[in-house]
Amino acid sequence: MLGFRVSDIYPETMVPGGMAFLRCNADHHCLALVGSAKAASQRTEMHHAAFEVASLDEVLRAREHLKSLDVPIVVDGRRRAGCQVAVEFLDPDGHHLEIYWGVDQVGTDGHVRPPSEWREHKSIEAAIDDPPPGQDTTLADPSLRKRA
Repeated sequence: MLGFRVSDIYPETMVPGGMAFLRCNADHHCLALVGSAKAASQRTEMHHAAFEVASLDEVLRAREHLKSLDVPIVVDGRRRAGCQVAVEFLDPDGHHLEIYWGVDQVGTDGHVRPPSEWREHKSIEAAIDDPPPGQDTTLADPSLRKRA
């Protein structure tokens, strides 16, 4: 109805209820929906909002700033579908917020990166060291890595 297209699907084995990644432009996704889980969800609100920044350096600066304020960090690295490098954290009310860079782009042919290229990592440093094909994780300011 709104013209979204499916980029990727996580099966039940990856996320309870499965997950569909939807796009409305060339970004890999702008919306992710979780399907019907077999048990009641603990959450009754939106899971998280994400904010794109222009460089990987900015993600590292944001993480450094959040750590300096003792903000709880939930995700630090690269997830799977979309391949963005991100830091996800909790706001004072416990809502998840994400600052990310490098989300995959989807061409008019609808081709998306295959799961074999997703390169999930639990730290930004590991994500920098092992980028998926075509993602340039060179830092403009390499000293940012040493501060982490």
